[in-house]
Amino acid sequence: FRKAQEEKKKIVLAGCVPQAQPRQEYLKGLSIIGVQQIDRVVEVVEETIKGHSVRLLGQKKNNGKRLGGARLDLPKIRKNPLIEIISINTGCLNACTYCKTKHARGDLASYPVEELVDRAKQSFQEGVCEIWLTSEDTGAYGRDIGTDLPTLLWKLVEVIPEGAMLRLGMTNPPYILEHLEEMAKILNHPRVYAFLHIPVQSASDSVLMDMKREYCVADFKQVVDFLKEKVPGITIATDIICGFPGETDEDFQETMRLVELYRFPSLFINQFYPRPGTPAAKMPQVPAAVKKQRTKDLSQLFHSYNPYDHKVGERQRVLVTEESFDSNYYVAHNPFYEQVLVPKEPLLMGKMVEVSIYETGKHFMKGQPVSDARVHTASISRPLAKGEVSGLTEEFRCSPQNGTNWKAQPSAEIPVKTRLSSWMALQLPWQQEGGGLKILSVSLALLAVLVMFYYGGMKTEL
Repeated sequence: FRKAQEEKKKIVLAGCVPQAQPRQEYLKGLSIIGVQQIDRVVEVVEETIKGHSVRLLGQKKNNGKRLGGARLDLPKIRKNPLIEIISINTGCLNACTYCKTKHARGDLASYPVEELVDRAKQSFQEGVCEIWLTSEDTGAYGRDIGTDLPTLLWKLVEVIPEGAMLRLGMTNPPYILEHLEEMAKILNHPRVYAFLHIPVQSASDSVLMDMKREYCVADFKQVVDFLKEKVPGITIATDIICGFPGETDEDFQETMRLVELYRFPSLFINQFYPRPGTPAAKMPQVPAAVKKQRTKDLSQLFHSYNPYDHKVGERQRVLVTEESFDSNYYVAHNPFYEQVLVPKEPLLMGKMVEVSIYETGKHFMKGQPVSDARVHTASISRPLAKGEVSGLTEEFRCSPQNGTNWKAQPSAEIPVKTRLSSWMALQLPWQQEGGGLKILSVSLALLAVLVMFYYGGMKTEL
């Protein structure tokens, strides 16, 4: 944003860093929106344009109880019209010594089950075919409001249309241990991806104690081993921090052995960085060269194995939701949320189809739709056009001045007997050119985009 300042542009900052450290020198004179104030972005932008500096950093409460954050039904523009990202809670129950998020988001605050289910229903009515649940710790959901994660998930499963899928977010080991039996049942459900992101951070109990992670390596192994047994083929993703203060060579070797044991197909490797104001920043630091070498060694181990080689020749059911970065393929995911690249045939987008795996890489497989495949339309309604605002009323969306009137379409299956390219004439109305709503105003667009970033940008640590 320094370049923006040099060009005399108006600046509004949002997120965890300015919330946690609003008195930093570089923030002087800038407008700031706190993590619970995203719904007031329009007025902040308007005041900033007028030349005023506005700071909204308070905590929202109801009868003295902290709320989860901005309302779930705020208008927004989805980055991908087929994918809805829902935050189920904010804050967490931990106090990890390296984490800045706790400073900004505070203690756990969960959204009510009914609000989350209503948001999911609305999303499906707007053509979404995949929902991602996100938070700093999904496993802790509901502990502040007298419920729990399995209760929420079973309610959500009831409203997921055939062919649509639900993906769970990150959960720390302590809060999933007591729900293992129920979680295994949910992860085996045909409309829930058999995927779970469980950060371990280190395989050394002494390092975990210094991190204040509130579990030991045996707890992590118990979760992984149980789910691998009860949910065959499940994908377990994890995070590791290399070079945490006090980490010895033997501590690091324990982490290497854990990765060698489980050969995680998805591994997020982070070189420790001392975030200002955190307890870990005040601890004796591992030399930079050592941290760098450990990060390199772990990365080499991760890239030494290919998790998908044995899957060549398999037939898999995949849901197509995105375009690849190189624009040469469409990106789909199989029931284990493993990435499968498929031919870039427009009719496949937003559909569930059976493919045959013919090639694999480190992070992907490539699949060709089988000759007798049936392409299933997961969406129960026309997906919103790219850039179209979510959350508008049906009356407004269908009014003549705002685009073509349309009716919700039922789920449908299209038999595949010929080449995919010959299906183009069968495109459904919302897949053809034309249509789509214009954004009502600059303010509404800003609100929608910032809400999207707010819900889509949550990470384990910031």
